[in-house]
Amino acid sequence: MGEQNSSNETSRRNFLKSGIVAGAAAVTGVNLLSSFAPVEDKGQKVKVLTPEGNIVEVDDAKMVPVKEIQQELGLTELQKRGREGIAGKHWVMVIDLAKCRNARKCMESCQNAHHLKPAQHHINVLQMQDGEHTAPYYMPKPCMHCDNTPCTKVCPVDATFKRQDGIILIDNERCIGCRFCVAACPYSARVFNWTETLDEKNAYEVPYNIELNVPQKKGTISKCLFSADRLREGLLPYCVSACPNGTYWFGDLNEDAVTNGTTGETVRFSQLIEENDAYTLLPELGTKPNVYYLPAKDRQFPFSEEDKKKLEESRHQH
Repeated sequence: MGEQNSSNETSRRNFLKSGIVAGAAAVTGVNLLSSFAPVEDKGQKVKVLTPEGNIVEVDDAKMVPVKEIQQELGLTELQKRGREGIAGKHWVMVIDLAKCRNARKCMESCQNAHHLKPAQHHINVLQMQDGEHTAPYYMPKPCMHCDNTPCTKVCPVDATFKRQDGIILIDNERCIGCRFCVAACPYSARVFNWTETLDEKNAYEVPYNIELNVPQKKGTISKCLFSADRLREGLLPYCVSACPNGTYWFGDLNEDAVTNGTTGETVRFSQLIEENDAYTLLPELGTKPNVYYLPAKDRQFPFSEEDKKKLEESRHQH
């Protein structure tokens, strides 16, 4: 029995070193299954999805649980902490559309923190107009971090998940780039990394932090994280702190308290949304977003003439 256990352990370690495991190919972005040398069948055949989208059969006796691979790579604690979230919290964001002036500092701060390229956005400021004769306004749009999540339900490898504190994250050590979550999200809140990370030289010299999603990885999905790494330190999200106009409120639904990122004022969440007729996007879908909007009434900053022209041109093009 001892010799058999020793043999199994040696085989497992050799297998880990060769990197041949379902989903592990997503870490390197190459089809490692193609280098799998033929071996004698010792278990049942199981079907797995390669990064190229092909379904192949692998002997289940040669497969290793993802948790064991994480332990080999020394990533267990970061990933475990990232998946569990912060106990007792239920994070919520409120966006006051009357205060947004399209400064885009929220976008800039987010891009810098997550090593995003200029064309990549975890949060984007849109130019909106509800009707031809209504006043246009600016609308920041992050991930909604829904309570009823369509994105997590379609992921075949549990790469995207919802934590106990309501935040939805992506584990890019498991993501295979199938983009099912992109198709499932009704808010277009996810982006696909078509190219290598912005900082290719130093990106892989630090352990992968699931709460910061850095380094970014080619062939995987990226999205707004509610700045989970900042919340871990008791700080407000990057976008909330960077806004110079007080557009963002952020806080804990369980405590019924949100804080303004510009003024530092803390108010009751329930009172803020009730007194200002707050709403969520596409409530008819039943996704139950945790991002609320205050209507763009009594606007503090007028829509710029240049943006009005752009919006008019865009409307005529469609």
